[in-house]
Amino acid sequence: MKFLDQAKVFVRSGDGGGGAVSFLREKFVEFGGPNGGNGGRGGDVVIECVDGLNTLIDYRYQQHFKASTGTHGMGKNRTGADGTDSVLRVPVGTQVFEDDNETLIADMTEVGQRVVLLSGGNGGFGNAHFKTSANQAPRHANPGQLGVEKWVWLRLKLIADAGLVGEPNAGKSTFLAAVSAAKPKIAAYPFTTLHPNLGVVSIGERDFVLADIPGLIEGASEGVGIGDRFLGHIERCGVLIHLIDGTQDDVKRAYQSIRYELAAYDPRLAEKPEIVVLNKIDSIPPDELKEKVKILKKLSKQDVLQVSAVTGKGTEMVLYGVIDILDAEKAARLEAARRKIEPNWAP
Repeated sequence: MKFLDQAKVFVRSGDGGGGAVSFLREKFVEFGGPNGGNGGRGGDVVIECVDGLNTLIDYRYQQHFKASTGTHGMGKNRTGADGTDSVLRVPVGTQVFEDDNETLIADMTEVGQRVVLLSGGNGGFGNAHFKTSANQAPRHANPGQLGVEKWVWLRLKLIADAGLVGEPNAGKSTFLAAVSAAKPKIAAYPFTTLHPNLGVVSIGERDFVLADIPGLIEGASEGVGIGDRFLGHIERCGVLIHLIDGTQDDVKRAYQSIRYELAAYDPRLAEKPEIVVLNKIDSIPPDELKEKVKILKKLSKQDVLQVSAVTGKGTEMVLYGVIDILDAEKAARLEAARRKIEPNWAP
């Protein structure tokens, strides 16, 4: 299945059914009076978060979704049936934006979550509704209210606990394949990864989801390479694993360029907890390795982990580091929630 993380669709809610103009005509009933029923309500346009989907590819082949019109009212005070809803089923992590692609309408983060995007038009009143003591035989009814329509953007942002960032050929896909059962494409040329990959990592008795996104290069925020749009898939991550190719000469430039692109995309992304990892240490002489670790440690102001994704050396330290940060964040959220409920509470 092809990966598609953004789609533009047209949605329209159903029109309401018209009210009926009808009079009772029965033997022995001299003044039957009006008995026109109301029209049914038009169908809604609903977006629903479902399990089992991980792409928006379905919306490449169908872009128009219209709910059905409510049934018109009928004689004998019969109300028309409501129109059928149009349901857009999307994967977990989908966001819905207005046509400007900036105004957020809904954020679908849980399976079973349902949001009404557009409400159907109300059904019109039949002539029985307008009967009064002064007008006992009304000969008019309301038409159904028209539905509403608009274009919306669907944007998928994968839900992962940790995200892999780095330049092309930094070894991100190799790292993902080494620590999980995922099988991303791996090759010795830039931009092998063209769409995000997810893998479930097991370490000790813990599991977490790791996302690998396409490589970033200098100028990605301005559209160089394949751009930085895929950074949206790590916006929800609790921690970033910044992978740096240790075989290149200028690791300082490599580190700073990625940090710049993260900040250019969204300053909040650059503020996320980061684990700096120097990869491919099996191909670096010891003296050179020591010098590059020193440079990165000074830049990042934290310890630099050394790994070889090909051999698996050092990968466990990275995974345990992820677990520690995720646990610390969870504890902080729980404490903040507790303080909100009990302001005087102290751990």
